[in-house]
Amino acid sequence: MEFPFKAVVESESETETIAKSFAAVLTGGEVIVLSGELGVGKTFFVKKTLINYGITWVNSPSFAIVNEYKNSFKFYHIDFYRLKSIKELFNIGFDDYLNDKDAIVFIEWGNLFPEVLPHKRIEINFKMNSDNSREIRILRNA
Repeated sequence: MEFPFKAVVESESETETIAKSFAAVLTGGEVIVLSGELGVGKTFFVKKTLINYGITWVNSPSFAIVNEYKNSFKFYHIDFYRLKSIKELFNIGFDDYLNDKDAIVFIEWGNLFPEVLPHKRIEINFKMNSDNSREIRILRNA
């Protein structure tokens, strides 16, 4: 997979294929920010990416705020959706997650607090189209 990447998908299996290709380029230490409206497929994409690492128990972190998984890599799956302030984010140890250079960090709804995101990150933007297809754009910020 090369960046920038753009695709329009019409099924979950097409999204799963993109997630598999995306998983193949991860080397550790990445911060991945997923943005898009509610129900557009952010958590599904994370689930299908992590299944390539043998992790099959991925759940939405909406209520827990952070889910942690470990196999060949350590993964943090963070959701900003329910947070009311940046202070809450730092109270849960957000800096520690970002500073774990061996981990891969997925952040859903990162666009809610863009000022705390590292400059070096991968952004995945999902957009629902009127025909119920989804546009997926993946960019790497260096």
